[in-house]
Amino acid sequence: MLKIAVVGATGLVGAKMCQVMEEYGLTDIQLLPVASSRSIGKEIRFAGNSYTVMPVEEAISACPDYAIFSAGASASLQYAPLFAQKGCTVVDNSSAWRMKPEVPLVVPEINIDTVKDSDRIVANPNCSTIQMVMALFPIHKAYGIKRLVISTYQSVSGSGIKGLQQLENEEKGIESPVKAYPYPIHRNILPHGGDFDEKGYTTEEAKLVNETRKILQDNTINITATVVRVPVEGGHSEAVNVETRKPFELADIRKGIAAMPGVAVVDDPARNLYPMPIYAHEKNEVFVGRIRRDDSVENGLNLWIVADNIRKGAATNAVQIVAELAKRRG
Repeated sequence: MLKIAVVGATGLVGAKMCQVMEEYGLTDIQLLPVASSRSIGKEIRFAGNSYTVMPVEEAISACPDYAIFSAGASASLQYAPLFAQKGCTVVDNSSAWRMKPEVPLVVPEINIDTVKDSDRIVANPNCSTIQMVMALFPIHKAYGIKRLVISTYQSVSGSGIKGLQQLENEEKGIESPVKAYPYPIHRNILPHGGDFDEKGYTTEEAKLVNETRKILQDNTINITATVVRVPVEGGHSEAVNVETRKPFELADIRKGIAAMPGVAVVDDPARNLYPMPIYAHEKNEVFVGRIRRDDSVENGLNLWIVADNIRKGAATNAVQIVAELAKRRG
């Protein structure tokens, strides 16, 4: 029986990870739910049983086979190596390990093969990166990607409970005691995701650049991004302009995207069919639509990409990694 620790089990993503494990049939396990001190001793339900939330030190001592982290970068940097020293494989959902050269950055449908049996820390990419590379991978494989211009429309759930509470409070006309954003998000949009650097870009925009290159294993792709936070509870949307290295037929692009595991094409403008966050809610697939040529540039293409950021953008991707590695390792 596998032992699986979920670090951050009572949080928005951690709770979804437990739910997705049930959906994927990862139920014949010993669950070790871990959370901060204020949640220790609470009971959570999993696969029809009750489990008591424990401190992280207790989970480390239990020597789990896998630990799925959704507790922030600082907690991951502190505790992931301690799990790894016990022979545990950590799948981390924070930004702590993603760009370290020795750590695989994994979307299972694309590059699970980059994880070696000796790897003890595996990084889950940023939510916006995951959904985008799922759509881009078949294009890059067939034609090579020369340049990407990315605009994201990210929901408040990407900022966790604080973001959801701020939007809900503002909708009700209530002052939020703790805010995720420096300005109102209700009836507003913020061109601001993460912290600004000296060039005027944000950390969320840098993730889209750096993580995409690492996952697609091509540092020559030119990428620029603008991240925008919108007053939507859940589901991230992206307008992605692609310039390929080789010419393509649009019909072949559609076929390639549709054949990608975990991707669904929803693209019939004549019937007003296109991906939307409300459509992607509680689904694991990445939805792609508005597939059309960009005639302003040679080999240009426009895509509209939508996914549930808490599921495929975080929990589902992490659980898929664990499921694939557990199957491989027997």
